[in-house]
Amino acid sequence: MKKIMVVILLMLIINQQHTTLLAEEVYATFTVHARKTANLAFSYSGIIKGYNVDIMSRVKKGDVLATLINDDLIATTNASKIALKYAKSDYKRHKNLLAKGLIDTALYDKFALQYESIKAKIALEETINAKTILRAPFDGVITKRMIEEGDVVSGQMLKTAFAIQSEHARILVVEFDQKYNADVKVGDAFIYKVDGDSSEHAGTVFRIYPTANANSRKVAIQVIARDLKVGLFGEGKLITSGKSGTPETKDMPSTNATVSPE
Repeated sequence: MKKIMVVILLMLIINQQHTTLLAEEVYATFTVHARKTANLAFSYSGIIKGYNVDIMSRVKKGDVLATLINDDLIATTNASKIALKYAKSDYKRHKNLLAKGLIDTALYDKFALQYESIKAKIALEETINAKTILRAPFDGVITKRMIEEGDVVSGQMLKTAFAIQSEHARILVVEFDQKYNADVKVGDAFIYKVDGDSSEHAGTVFRIYPTANANSRKVAIQVIARDLKVGLFGEGKLITSGKSGTPETKDMPSTNATVSPE
């Protein structure tokens, strides 16, 4: 009798584990987005001196993409550096005189202020000059060029100069019916195909949007992908942990799967 009870108990445990491990499939659609994307513009007014990249150019973070004519700013900074050279000499000379007790502190402070003020002026001028150089904010590929040599740009009315996106890293924005919101978790598998391509791909959910779309009544999630063309769309299935003992496909098209009644 005891052996029979043990066997029955083991069967119940195994059946429970089997039921828990069964997976359910939730139908979903997706659109491909770049992992990183940015519209780049000059934050300073001036005339385009030249550009070094074009559409499909691959760039590294910090690469110079375009520059404004900045001869006047460079000349101003050079003049300030000359003034700094002599201000530094005056500062050191009066510092020595103060150490010997030949001048008072007030006179020394006057030359120290002049020296420090010119240093601060040069730092400001270099900061402004840096705004005339447009650099890549991250590694990526240029997708749009919207400037030409001689164009006038304004720091007050920003005009996009380039659009850039990550070269390989992609994000799939996946949407599914909101009634399965509680079933889908971070880490769930997503099996998908891009429209017009029979190749099957796989990824995992790494982010779930905190709100549902009130108009479409869908919940969005993100899945990491690589090397897909931005803007493509497709469909697939989310593999979630099951609730019942029978595997089911939720909301899959009726031509390929049977929709289980809710």
